Amino acid sequence: MVQISFEKIRKAAIASLDNPGGAKKSLPKQESDKYSVLYVFRHTQTYDNVNRIFSGRRDSKLTPTGIRQSKELAKKLKNKKIDLFITSPLIRCRQTIKPIMKYHPNIDLVAKKSLKERDYGALTGKSKLKLMEEDFEKTILYRRAYDYPPPKGESIKDVWQKRLSSFCRELNKKLIKEKINIAVCCTNNTMRLIRMYFEKLSIEEMLILENPFTDYAAYIVKNSK
Repeated sequence: MVQISFEKIRKAAIASLDNPGGAKKSLPKQESDKYSVLYVFRHTQTYDNVNRIFSGRRDSKLTPTGIRQSKELAKKLKNKKIDLFITSPLIRCRQTIKPIMKYHPNIDLVAKKSLKERDYGALTGKSKLKLMEEDFEKTILYRRAYDYPPPKGESIKDVWQKRLSSFCRELNKKLIKEKINIAVCCTNNTMRLIRMYFEKLSIEEMLILENPFTDYAAYIVKNSK
């Protein structure tokens, strides 16, 4: 198993539970007119976020606040040059990307199964708060450890090795080969792994990331990884 500081992931898990998607630190932004740019953002607030439910692959729609947040995000991206949209097939991501695409008519949207989200297995649909009351340490590990899968579910390591590492490599190649700008809408766990790849973060740095609802990351892509 990868040795990660429990205290660090505990703090990150509690902060995320207290205020999902509420991170105030701006996401990294690198943009260029010469090279390809990748834009990445997570879905906005869902009912499962509000209720502190393990969502994973279950479909949870955006709340009215989430819909407002998606429109706020759309305004931030409306003047960006985007040649292709890629999204998770989950409804929360489709709802988030819809107002953004209104500012970019006639641009293709591709849904990728590899972005569907981590499978929480037997924890899907269950309360994070209740499970933490029952077994605090184990629930923290299920949520934030790298290679600690929930019953009948996937660890973050599984997600990376099964599909996200190949997705990131293919995405990197596509950006360079086709010389286009791509915008990706995904879920929080998935975005952590994409950021790990394009920011060259350590596993521990990736695990403690919290992606805000109304911000996006941008990366200049000009070299193969």
